[in-house]
Amino acid sequence: MKILIADDDPQILRALRITLSARGYDVITASDGREALRQAADGHPDIIVLDLGMPGLTGIEVIEGVRGWSAVPILVVSGRSDSLDKVEALDAGADDYVTKPFAADELLARIRALGRRTPAATDEPVVTFGDVTVDLVAHVVTRAGAPVRLTPTEWRLLEVLVRNPGRLVTRETLLTEVWGPQYTTDTGYLRLYLAQLRKKLEAEPSKPQHLLTETGMGYRFVPGAAA
Repeated sequence: MKILIADDDPQILRALRITLSARGYDVITASDGREALRQAADGHPDIIVLDLGMPGLTGIEVIEGVRGWSAVPILVVSGRSDSLDKVEALDAGADDYVTKPFAADELLARIRALGRRTPAATDEPVVTFGDVTVDLVAHVVTRAGAPVRLTPTEWRLLEVLVRNPGRLVTRETLLTEVWGPQYTTDTGYLRLYLAQLRKKLEAEPSKPQHLLTETGMGYRFVPGAAA
């Protein structure tokens, strides 16, 4: 099992690397937030052990970035003991929280528990379909190598769909995720923004192959060509 440890304290990084490696874990490390996000995308860890107070990007920003494409378990290990910090981390998408200083046995037990919850599916930070590439980390879309400019709403709508490849995403779910629960009946928004996405991303917007409508139900993202 591969574990990413992200902490700006070199002594903690060294101690955790030694402790976890001795238990048979494959350990990769990062000393700032940007490196942590890159390692999470490139290294495909099974668990992330993350400090909150890092340079570059904060731990919260790293959590939010990872959650843009992955459900990998995240264990926050922080010197911040205030309940508000814990709530913020958990709300951002962390799975567990340990306060420094901590006992090695407790940390190992938390890691074992999270390891049993590791998702079976492989999470990918970059999604491709046709000549389009969607980078869920950098929030960048390209088509045939050229950047495609999306509005924030178009991006959020595309993100929800590509994170659920092949699955029917209901209109109500999309409206709630993108606009909020008060808009669950405003299906005109969906038709308008899906039409805009198709113009920007489909080879033939009138005959979409990837952003499909399920009449009366919702929409489906199909990475390969539709039958």
